[in-house]
Amino acid sequence: MHSFALRVYYEDTDLAGIVYYANYLRFIERARSEWVRELGIDQRRMKEETGAVFAVRRVEADYLRPARFDDQLEVATSVTRVTPARLELEQVVLRGAERLFQARVTLVALDGQGTAMRLPAVIRQLPVG
Repeated sequence: MHSFALRVYYEDTDLAGIVYYANYLRFIERARSEWVRELGIDQRRMKEETGAVFAVRRVEADYLRPARFDDQLEVATSVTRVTPARLELEQVVLRGAERLFQARVTLVALDGQGTAMRLPAVIRQLPVG
C-alpha cells in the first residue's frame, strides 16, 4: 500500500466550506502520480521511449463523509488486480482513521494514437493486495 499526505486548502472547498466533490479525483490522481514515481517510473521518459501513457479507463467513487478546510488527509493506494492490459486500484481518502472517500480505479496504457497497449513490465509485475 502507498500513502500520500495532503492538506485541504481553501481553494479545494465549496461555499459550504467542504471539499468540492471533483477535488477528490484530483487528490487521488496526485497520489497515483507519486506512487508511480516512487516505483521508479519516469512517466515523461516512458512516453518518450515507448510512446506509452497511463489513462483512467474507469472510476467508481463513493463519497462517505465531508472533508473541510485545513484537514490533514491521507490517500491510501493499493493494487487489487493486474492484467497485461489493465491495472485496478483501490484508493481511499482518510482523515485519521475516518474513511471519507473511496474509489476503484482502472488504468490502461495508451500509445501516441490513443490505442490500448500492454502495461509496462514493472506495472504488470506488481504484487496484488
